Amino acid sequence: MQRNLFYIVFLTIFLTFGNGKTYSQELPKKETSFPAKNQDTKPENKEKLVVTDTVKIDSIVKKKPLLEDIIRRKAVDYEKIDQKKKQITLYNQAEVYYQDIELKSGIIVIDYQKNEVYAGRIKDSTGKYTQLPVFKQGSNVVEPDSIRFNFKTKKALIWNSRTEQGEFKVKAGITKRENDSVYYMKGARFTTAKDIENPEYYFQTNKVKFVPGKKVVIGLTNMVIADVPTPIALPFAYFPMTDSSNSGIIMPTYNDSNQRGFSLQNGGYYFALSDSYDLAVLGDYYTNGSYGLRFQSTYAKRYRFNGNVNFRYENLVNSERGFPDYIRTTIYNIQWSHSQDAKANPSSRFSASVNLGSSQYFRQSVNQINNGSQLNNTLSSSISYSKTFNSIPQVNLSLTATHQQNTNTQQINMTLPTLQASVDRIFPFAPADGIKKGLIKNINFQYNLRGENRIATTDSLFFKSEMFRDAKLGFQHSIPLSTNFKLFKYFSASSSVNYNEVWYFKTIQRQYSDTQNTVVDTEVPGFDAYRTYSFSTGVGTTIYGTFNFKKGKRLQAIRHVMRPNVTYSYTPSFSNYYDTYDPDGSGTIRKDYTRFEGGIFGAPGKTMSNNLSFSLNNTFEAKVTDKDSTKTEPKKIMLLNNLNLSTSYDMTADSLKLAPLRVSAGTQLFKQKLDINFATTLDPYAINNAGRRIDTWNIDNGGSLFRMTSANVTMNYRFSSQELEGKEKDNKTGKQNGGREDDLFGKNTDIGDRRESQFDDNETDNKAPTEFFKYKLPFDLTFAYSLTYSNVNRESKITGNSLMVSMNTDLTPKWKIGVSSGYDFVQQGVTFTQLRFERDLLSWRMDFNWSPFGQNANWGFFIGIKSGVLSDIKWDKRNLPDRVLR
Repeated sequence: MQRNLFYIVFLTIFLTFGNGKTYSQELPKKETSFPAKNQDTKPENKEKLVVTDTVKIDSIVKKKPLLEDIIRRKAVDYEKIDQKKKQITLYNQAEVYYQDIELKSGIIVIDYQKNEVYAGRIKDSTGKYTQLPVFKQGSNVVEPDSIRFNFKTKKALIWNSRTEQGEFKVKAGITKRENDSVYYMKGARFTTAKDIENPEYYFQTNKVKFVPGKKVVIGLTNMVIADVPTPIALPFAYFPMTDSSNSGIIMPTYNDSNQRGFSLQNGGYYFALSDSYDLAVLGDYYTNGSYGLRFQSTYAKRYRFNGNVNFRYENLVNSERGFPDYIRTTIYNIQWSHSQDAKANPSSRFSASVNLGSSQYFRQSVNQINNGSQLNNTLSSSISYSKTFNSIPQVNLSLTATHQQNTNTQQINMTLPTLQASVDRIFPFAPADGIKKGLIKNINFQYNLRGENRIATTDSLFFKSEMFRDAKLGFQHSIPLSTNFKLFKYFSASSSVNYNEVWYFKTIQRQYSDTQNTVVDTEVPGFDAYRTYSFSTGVGTTIYGTFNFKKGKRLQAIRHVMRPNVTYSYTPSFSNYYDTYDPDGSGTIRKDYTRFEGGIFGAPGKTMSNNLSFSLNNTFEAKVTDKDSTKTEPKKIMLLNNLNLSTSYDMTADSLKLAPLRVSAGTQLFKQKLDINFATTLDPYAINNAGRRIDTWNIDNGGSLFRMTSANVTMNYRFSSQELEGKEKDNKTGKQNGGREDDLFGKNTDIGDRRESQFDDNETDNKAPTEFFKYKLPFDLTFAYSLTYSNVNRESKITGNSLMVSMNTDLTPKWKIGVSSGYDFVQQGVTFTQLRFERDLLSWRMDFNWSPFGQNANWGFFIGIKSGVLSDIKWDKRNLPDRVLR
């Protein structure tokens, strides 16, 4: 820490004595000079003298100059030089500067006879010590009571030194500097608390060996909390002190379970492989034979990409072998997230978001408290690569692998992979330069290719050969030809012709089997294809209407925008792709089928379609006088974001030509904090006693004009006290492993690292202890309401009616509480409920979370040090639900 005090002392002496002469009371000695005598004074002899230097190159290497920069020193009261004692004294706010070194103190004494320098405190008028020494070199700062340094041996004694090394703050009674890289400390305390003079906790030890930037080795150490020694002690300890990551052991956590006995969880080893990637290997072991393994890796390359990979595997055992409830099962989960920097390659991009594994993993795992994933029913994954070829026309190519998994039914649908290619639009009749205007100039076409290898399997067959056996492969070629133009000045018209060609490599042959006495579909391998085409044209416009109110009113006007659209589409019958089969083997009945049934891109239609569809989109907006009198322009408020109506009429259908009317609406209220969405389906046809639609108008059957078959209303509201005060809240999403983005079920808990808060950080965390707490409690509130009505078969009942609420608040600057709960009015029961409590203990954090009832009932208590260096110093007790294996 004082490695460069040697230079400070020497440079100070040099500037003091090297630039002039200094006298004490002794008189200077007289100097006597003698003129040199010439050996020969004759002019002719002078001309004959020739001086020859036999040494042409000086072989002595010049010493490196002691001064490499300018030294500056100053003191407020005086600078005293005592020649007899060989001392220089700087008093009151003494300062010495050299290059990146700063030494400040109340008094600095340089003894150039003993080769020592001393820096210490001074007393003020009240007798209190002030102006403690401060030594700074670069980012390294030491603040002792006094320093004594020998610049010849480069050894030093430091009293009550205070320094920071990484997350540690260290204070030692006496520090001995052995050389540039080794320090010994006596009576030392180290902590991660902010205030080293009055820490809430610290570790007290009498022997410390400290190597800056490398390591700290300590002897017998005792933990002290609030100046009270605790029985927690270590005979010795080793702490690495480097700026980079280091490999090391991760200590496990002890726990117990009713079904699996005692356990050690989340123990393992951390591998700091390089600056770009790492690896953590964690494991769990239970006394009944259950165990778990986890591999976690994070990687990043600046300006290129970053991501992380997690693999979790658990072998779970319930009960004991020989008992009827004995079950052994294995579950796993794979997660991978990869994102590419946008500047890495503008023409190609690779991304991945993977979350797959056992459907029951988050419900059966004994090492997960992931409420969002337990309550969610789907897992999804996507890996994609895209490439753009900057040709004329432009060509786009992408490969995507997707995965969708229902955790309730354990059904898995995958595409391995999906190939998509497209050629940009080509305008064959448009001029090279100029506006594309008119029917002919706007004619354009493009080419699209889509190929899929689709796999449908179950959780039990995942990653087995059976999952690939029934895979379906196909390609779809599409060439759309379209144009658009203006019609009668106010209408926009468009027309298109679509050509599709589908390739399959496996078809079916359907026939009656006499041996099985049923109809059997036999797969026919080999290439086969079908081709279809269709035509559509549509016309639409935009109608604006404004209703103005009287002047002087706050509500100035209401604006209504309507966008009607009428579309006609025609698709012919492709009966040439259909064959017949005998359904009962009698030969009297023949039914139609197509060999392309079950294909991933569907099959050609046998029935001609002649549809006329209608849609109407509405928006309502208001103009009101702004409350701010300085603003002259009125304020626009959206009353109704959308009000949409749509239906269609099939002119070639035998019956039920009119499709049900679909109505949807949505708006935002309270400064766009409350989202309200509504949707309903209105059927004009009646139903018979069997619940089937009949070709009779509902109004002619004794009913109303339309029969409401279904309706749904959803409301979502989220706000906080910061928003009420006019501040914008940064809503951090808590979505993880399929959880909700709004954290309605509470944030997911990482059992392996409980140092992270259950709540979002806010401004009260950094509030000084002397400040008064606001009488208005800071809070955030989220709620979601859903209502579903069904009347398909005249059941006329509410099938869904639930309210879910999540709220967090700060009782004091250091106390936080939160609750997530809800009520299902149909099932008449409380939905998932969680209570959260947290106390900020400065360098420590304490929390308690509790889910009191349900199949996920559990509780957990944690108290530990926030710092990652001492993350193993904690007490973590939890009671997880005993998972039921299936």
